[in-house]
Amino acid sequence: MNPYVQYMYSYPHKTAYRPLTGFDLKDHVHGLKGPGHGLYLHIPFCQAKCGYCNLFSVTGQGSKAVDRYLDALERQCGQYAELLDSQKTEFSELVIGGGTPLYLTEDQMERMFAMLKEHFHFNEEREFVIETAPNQTTAEKLKRLKQAGATRVSMGIQSFLDKELSALGRQHSAKSAREALNLLKSYQFPCVNLDFIYGIPGQTEGSLLRTLQEALDYEPDEIFLYPLYIKHGAGLEWAGVVPDWKGAMGQYERASFFLKENGFRQDSMRRFVRTDAKRAFSECGFGSSLSLGCGGRSYLGRLHFCRPYAVTQKECLAGIEEYVNCKDYREISHGILLSEEEIKRRFVIRHLLIRPGLPLEQYQMHFGSDAIEDFPLLKKWAEEGYVKRERHLNQQKSRGIDKNNGEPYLALTEKGLAFSDYLGPQLISPQIQRAMKGWEDEHGRIYAAVSGESEKL
Repeated sequence: MNPYVQYMYSYPHKTAYRPLTGFDLKDHVHGLKGPGHGLYLHIPFCQAKCGYCNLFSVTGQGSKAVDRYLDALERQCGQYAELLDSQKTEFSELVIGGGTPLYLTEDQMERMFAMLKEHFHFNEEREFVIETAPNQTTAEKLKRLKQAGATRVSMGIQSFLDKELSALGRQHSAKSAREALNLLKSYQFPCVNLDFIYGIPGQTEGSLLRTLQEALDYEPDEIFLYPLYIKHGAGLEWAGVVPDWKGAMGQYERASFFLKENGFRQDSMRRFVRTDAKRAFSECGFGSSLSLGCGGRSYLGRLHFCRPYAVTQKECLAGIEEYVNCKDYREISHGILLSEEEIKRRFVIRHLLIRPGLPLEQYQMHFGSDAIEDFPLLKKWAEEGYVKRERHLNQQKSRGIDKNNGEPYLALTEKGLAFSDYLGPQLISPQIQRAMKGWEDEHGRIYAAVSGESEKL
């Protein structure tokens, strides 16, 4: 049994989205009323496309191309701000992802931060999360992040071995990663996260553990450990690389044990957090988030929307061109309107795959039904040892509650954590499965044709 079917980081996946007509942000902006919302900003530029990457990103773009994108971003911010003012919207989280956000120059970063400050209101204790890569991490850019109040900086290292980095198509070296990490740690951000990959061609359990042992020397607050996936349009697919899932599973087991033995708590299949970090219940089935730029997505109740999903350089460049030439960013032309059943599935998926798990009373309160009755698959998983009932304190209302009588959760077992990417996809509805398969079939043919033409050149 292959445990690596699909990474369920959200639901539904963007490949299930389709063209929409008659939708406008002004008719749904009430979903962003008051405090407690997320703001995501997408920077689609990278130095190079990694071999496993199937994200919306482009390479080879100079400063003028980035400036054009920022011009468009500023227009979008202005149009959105007019609508948000009427709702007194206040954001509690800002996430800047990519691409590689620190691909921007220092001046471009300053411009980006200034437009966010001008157009949007943030909670005083807001979280500010941003991604970076070793080659783009400089003292001046980190200084800008510190001044802007970044609370969590995530760096994609993937490996401390040059041979493994080369196999992934990464452009940095182990030496530059070490230099960037030393620099990053010197700025004392509240949270530093490091990303690593297992299942790399030529990687062994021993080489993975050597990488993780070195990572601990930098005392990261979090480590994300990703299995190597090769999706349609990624460079490693064109190169004919086939992941070794059996080898990857052994590496995962050794790595997760190693991290837990060295002071980390496992909160999901991928996320390892220092045990002294606090864990608070966070309901993530109904959160609202607004996206800026061309590659992120927005969640406003039942309505999820984004620009069409793209992977290849040609597709992404076309998407950026459409974005920078857009006149009205409030028009919603691509997305999905979730049914009640899909909202239930989203709630279950978003909670069950990360600890403390699925809050059974919260589910009952929201939907007026029992989660296990609605999803008999959960009972089957309990019988097979993938999930179990646990009690945890809801940190938002823990006063006066006996620790031994906390709220009931359905949580993944150790076995369930390891098989998260096998279990999660089973909760996808037949309708969403058909939509995703339609996208995969169409784009698989397109990418195969492109790959074939490339081989002839």
